[in-house]
Amino acid sequence: MNITYIIGTVAAMGVMITGMMFTTNAAGHFTMSVQQLMNFMDPASIFITIGCTFAVVVASFPPKMLKNLPRHFRIMLNTRKYDPMYYIDQLVELAQVARKNGLLALEEKANAQDDPFFKQAIMLIVDANDADKVRGILNNDIECMSARHDGVAGMYERGSSVAPAFGMVGTLVGLINMLKNMNLSGDGGSSSIGTDMGTALITTLYGCVLAHMIFNPIASNLRTRDEEEVLCKMIIVEGIMSIQSGENPKSLREKLLTFVDQNQRGEGGAKGEKKSRGKKKNAE
Repeated sequence: MNITYIIGTVAAMGVMITGMMFTTNAAGHFTMSVQQLMNFMDPASIFITIGCTFAVVVASFPPKMLKNLPRHFRIMLNTRKYDPMYYIDQLVELAQVARKNGLLALEEKANAQDDPFFKQAIMLIVDANDADKVRGILNNDIECMSARHDGVAGMYERGSSVAPAFGMVGTLVGLINMLKNMNLSGDGGSSSIGTDMGTALITTLYGCVLAHMIFNPIASNLRTRDEEEVLCKMIIVEGIMSIQSGENPKSLREKLLTFVDQNQRGEGGAKGEKKSRGKKKNAE
């Protein structure tokens, strides 16, 4: 679970709502009042800002992408789907099998894979394809996948860009209505200017909240998930090409560990050595 997204979003909302509740009493001291929150509630502003923003997003992207909104949230909240160390361990194990029994022995391992990309990569070398062809196919798959992910993140970035704009549109609508209803020549004709101005500005607030507390974090998290997936697929490509060329499993592990940070390298190396010792002991 992507706990940082949940904590950050809830904290931002909580801080904003708490700040809205502060007010100053007659003695000049700060107090908190739930009634203050009503100053920031305006149905017309909500309707204009949120309604128009989502309408523009719907108009800008195909139905297929919009239909996958629940899936986008599942991907964003899942931080453990792509673990580089898992793929490194799997590739080292495949390298050991290939050195012992040949590449054809990897077909059974390929059929046991849940990851379609990993399965495809293994089958490409099992079928004795040319190394350049294998790398080209896999790299093209990664590029196309990343382009699709970029389009999804771009949808939320589009929402982030138009929300403040419609916040300003709502403000202009409010100001126009305020000016048209002003009656400076009558008694108390300007007494409601402050209230009307506050209502007009609320839409700008809604636009900023929608852009920077809703859309932007979603887009950022989706791009992070894309980077994680691309990294794992790059590890698969490099590992598969090394297995095809007959590289030593230990050298392969050292090469693949360069894709991850130092802390993970230490854990991965220790894990690999422990696994190797266990297999040796069982063989004895």
